[in-house]
Amino acid sequence: MTEQAAPPIDAAPPMAAAAPPAPFGAPSGPGAFPGRPPGPGGPRPAGPPRRAGQRGRYPPRRKVCQFCVDKVKTIDYKDTSRLRRYLSDRAKIEPRRKTGTCAHHQRALAVALKRARVMALLPYTAEHIRGSGLSLR
Repeated sequence: MTEQAAPPIDAAPPMAAAAPPAPFGAPSGPGAFPGRPPGPGGPRPAGPPRRAGQRGRYPPRRKVCQFCVDKVKTIDYKDTSRLRRYLSDRAKIEPRRKTGTCAHHQRALAVALKRARVMALLPYTAEHIRGSGLSLR
């Protein structure tokens, strides 16, 4: 019978493999993991307290494109009453997230608004800015 030699008693155990580095974008530093204390600025503010079990009163209503509802094929630059709804009080074009217009009609709306401005049907600036004669810069 062959016997294997036992390792010496004073020999060190084999080294465990080092952990791979954290992936790019992984949290690092103190306070990045639960159970650790917050950083030097303290914990983040939580916002206003909510009552238990209370959600918002109404769910947010999804905005619908008014041009799609009315089945408008082309947006007419001469229809100033409709176009004025899509201008802010400072005569800026309102964004889609505010008006609910779809991407297709928002692009056509921007072109129609710009054409109406060129034809002097709609203003480039707000009335109170034009009347004062002051520039904002």
